[in-house]
Amino acid sequence: MQNAAQKTDDQTPDAFSTEGHTPMMTQYLGLKAQYPDCLLFYRMGDFYEMFFDDAIKASETLDITLTKRGKTNGTDIPMCGVPFHSYESYMARLIRAGYKVAICEQTETPEEAKRRAGSKALVNRDVIRVVTQGTITEDHLLDSRENNYLSALAEAGGQYGFAWLEISTGDFWVQPVAEADIAAAFERVGASEILTSDKLTQKEALFETFAGVRQALTVQSASLFDSQNAQRRMESMFGVGTLESFGAFSRAEIAAAGALIDYIDRTQKGKIPHLNPPRQLASGAVMEIDAATRRSLEITRTMNGDRKGSLLATIDRTITGPGARALQARLSAPLRDVAGVAQRLDQVDALVSATTLRNDIRTRLKSTPDMERALSRLTVGRGGPRDLGMIRDGLRAGEDMRGVLLSANITPLSPITADLQSTPTTQALLDRLSAALKDDLPALERDGGFIRAGYSDKLDHLRTMRDDAKKVMAQLQAKYQAHTGIDALKITYNNVLGYFIEVPAKRADVMMIHKGEQNSEANPYIHRQTMANAVRFTTPELAELERDISSAADKALGIELELFRQMVDDVGAASQNIGTMARALAAVDVTAALAHLALEQNYTRPAIDNTTAFVIAGGRHPVVESVLRRDGGGDFVPNDCDLSDAQRLWLLTGPNMAGKSTFLRQNALITIMAQMGSFVPAKSAHIGLVDRLFSRVGASDDLARGRSTFMVEMVETAAILNQATNKSLVILDEIGRGTATFDGLSIAWACVEHLHEVSQCRSLFATHYHELTSLQSRLPSLSCHSMQVKEWKGDIIFLHSVGAGAADRSYGIHVARLAGLPPAVIARAQSVLDKLEKGEQSGNLNKLANELPLFSAALPQKSDSFANAAHSKLEERLKAINPDALTPREALDLLYSLKAEIDDATGTSEK
Repeated sequence: MQNAAQKTDDQTPDAFSTEGHTPMMTQYLGLKAQYPDCLLFYRMGDFYEMFFDDAIKASETLDITLTKRGKTNGTDIPMCGVPFHSYESYMARLIRAGYKVAICEQTETPEEAKRRAGSKALVNRDVIRVVTQGTITEDHLLDSRENNYLSALAEAGGQYGFAWLEISTGDFWVQPVAEADIAAAFERVGASEILTSDKLTQKEALFETFAGVRQALTVQSASLFDSQNAQRRMESMFGVGTLESFGAFSRAEIAAAGALIDYIDRTQKGKIPHLNPPRQLASGAVMEIDAATRRSLEITRTMNGDRKGSLLATIDRTITGPGARALQARLSAPLRDVAGVAQRLDQVDALVSATTLRNDIRTRLKSTPDMERALSRLTVGRGGPRDLGMIRDGLRAGEDMRGVLLSANITPLSPITADLQSTPTTQALLDRLSAALKDDLPALERDGGFIRAGYSDKLDHLRTMRDDAKKVMAQLQAKYQAHTGIDALKITYNNVLGYFIEVPAKRADVMMIHKGEQNSEANPYIHRQTMANAVRFTTPELAELERDISSAADKALGIELELFRQMVDDVGAASQNIGTMARALAAVDVTAALAHLALEQNYTRPAIDNTTAFVIAGGRHPVVESVLRRDGGGDFVPNDCDLSDAQRLWLLTGPNMAGKSTFLRQNALITIMAQMGSFVPAKSAHIGLVDRLFSRVGASDDLARGRSTFMVEMVETAAILNQATNKSLVILDEIGRGTATFDGLSIAWACVEHLHEVSQCRSLFATHYHELTSLQSRLPSLSCHSMQVKEWKGDIIFLHSVGAGAADRSYGIHVARLAGLPPAVIARAQSVLDKLEKGEQSGNLNKLANELPLFSAALPQKSDSFANAAHSKLEERLKAINPDALTPREALDLLYSLKAEIDDATGTSEK
């Protein structure tokens, strides 16, 4: 296996001439040349085979055996394969590894190939589908609670357009985007695959942006992003004369949207799934949150990339997959429209108050299927009877939910109720699916048995013949006995004649057709064979029945498949109405889930307006509070935050471990939750709409791009200072800590001044540079606050509360002691700190360095045994003492002496 890999390393099928290859390998190479960027699954019998580099890559990724098939230029051709009946799990692993897979099927049977070109004809094959990260539709390959977006970025006329869609649900969006906001848009949507042109990837200003999404990037020819062609394609697809009915799209937006449709058309080989008309996300419609902030705040994913532990996982109480996806979409894109936020909050508020209605809704949602993804599979040709059943059950659930909401008659829920309204088309579809489909359905239509008895008389007849041929024959035999009056007449069967009628020879004359006569309705019997004692006949009816019985199973399946195709067509015709109802059911789920969350976690409704207010009373961190409750860690300590105009910049000091980062993050998360339309973890909250949210909390490097931790910090800080407006919220923690003390202090000082004087935004600025507190005297909107601690018997207790004023020190050595640093290190650090705090930073620094008591005396010598370790002077003195020889006065003096020595060593002697 290794030799084969080595011999073909860095070779592709394009490197091999088809000359000298077998017809099959020539066919493979021709197909592979059309899809050079894909692994080609080439169907051969019961396997999908791969060759050359495809085989090497797949065998390594899938951990399957690499074999060989034939040679080229004296070199073995590597080969590996996966079973046809279970290929999807293998394909999913390859897709997750970043590969694209082209599925190549036989397009004719061997018999058809022989009729076409003779006995040695090669069966025709062609690629029927290309599977990529953004074009998966199979339910078991997708996370039902996660969106799987395909997106595209285009440029036209100096403007950028961003488009994204969910091929498995039909959700389709476009947005104009500024160059500086492209990275934030990528992060907000979180697409599995991003299309862009080769021209844009060469644009220097976008190098860093594309570097951050390299694994998801699919580069296409710039010709595929032509806005005029895109407009014609979209108008044709959606059956409109102009796209203006959907929105006033820019050329760049149209180019991006058209590129998506073209890509789907090419990967799905012309089978375009159901897509909703594109909806435009206007510039400034949602809160902008850059990639660094999203990672820092762990909104939908933790720093490790896990959903568990994120804000999304903490607040998700949805019942259905579509509801979970809708919640994620809302959380990823908080609104900047007061009316839109208020509408969502009104809906949540209505269900907070209506306990019975809310519980009824959530109970009904438990049996509601994922209509969105079933609809997509059906319209793209990969659905089955179960998907039809999901459409049926989903439409029924939508009707039931509408009835429940109408009965409740709650005004804020009226928009959702309206979207649950059935149309004549969907009602007719529901009636047909209910009448036609059984309750228990197979996954594949080719398995048959999914049409309900009584729906089709012909199908019922065929099933009866298939399942009860003897009974049918007995009924026909009785009919012929009555017709002829011959009780001995029998219908029987043999392998030569098949089914036939047999009567005694002496009574057969009445059934014979005499010369000059013809078969008629009065005498339908046709002579077939005369025996010594019996005569055999058939009839047109019996011959047809025989044919029906012999092919009843095939005919029954054929009728079911035709009915299936008709119902799929009906679903396609009603796809827009089905999609609307599916989205309404998801909205009901999100609203009820947020109401349930608010009551369960004691959240309150925030007040949102267009001012620059920011007043939070008793705010709590939703994730930390949830973990504390789960693990029995006690109650979360709430804190207030008032960033009103008179104190819009808080300078926050205090020790590590006291809760600064938690406090910073909780205010950002409360803002996101409020503007997505959720109640928030606070006693009260009044927030003026935030246009951009920036959070720089935590340290990390970016070694892949050659960036140190400090460089990453400066790049992120630069983005904040350059983009923040007076409507923004900025959260900064420990700016300048990654460099020399005076450099760091200078940078932090300048940043505070810029936020106050230039950006004039609401800001929380945490720092250990206590010197910055002096800025309060000349920056009128700067307010000093600190994390509260309490000292007790030489230790500190973190109160996790925020109070007015600056901290007098950082308590770093106390935190170091809690972390478990050796006592000798703690003692030496305290000694150094004491001298530095007395202003001895200059000449005495050299003196401090020369003393080196920590390393000359405090560290034990290396030894295999603790017993052999060197002892301190104090221990030597203790060993030399003979308590029995001491007088009471001597013992007391010795005790005072030892205590003084200990105090000197630990730096705790009384001043």
